[in-house]
Amino acid sequence: MLQASSLFTRLEYRLAERLFHTRWLLPRSKRTQRLTLRLFKRCADAGHPDALSVYGHMLFHRSASPQDKARGARYVVEAAHAGDLKAQYQVAKIYEYGCAQYPRRDEYAVTWYARAAKAGHYLAAERLVHAYRQGDLGLAVDGEQADYWQQIADGTLQLASAA
Repeated sequence: MLQASSLFTRLEYRLAERLFHTRWLLPRSKRTQRLTLRLFKRCADAGHPDALSVYGHMLFHRSASPQDKARGARYVVEAAHAGDLKAQYQVAKIYEYGCAQYPRRDEYAVTWYARAAKAGHYLAAERLVHAYRQGDLGLAVDGEQADYWQQIADGTLQLASAA
């Protein structure tokens, strides 16, 4: 039964994604938006990694209530732990700037930026370049580290993938 549930969740996610990204399926309306958010929420609550990332991002950045922002941050953190690249970058930003549930923690931000950069997230690598050049995020100015992250951002440094 777990596979059937997982299949249904994946189908719901695909529908939510289509509703979110296309205008031809249904016209944009408040009703369509509510349906889309409800589908994303159901999938996120079921543990779908992409839904955790997308819905968490929407809640964190678009909600007015602190409770919804906190729930969005939790979803994004869960997606990051599941390996979602965009969520890893977002978690780094959450820790860099802080929020009610996750206070500012520079060392956590650096860790998450590094994870995302090593997995191929260009903006995360660029943020680390800037941090090492300017001494941001509690890091000492270090030209060698800045150059290392710049090579990753440029794609000229190939990291050994974990086998």
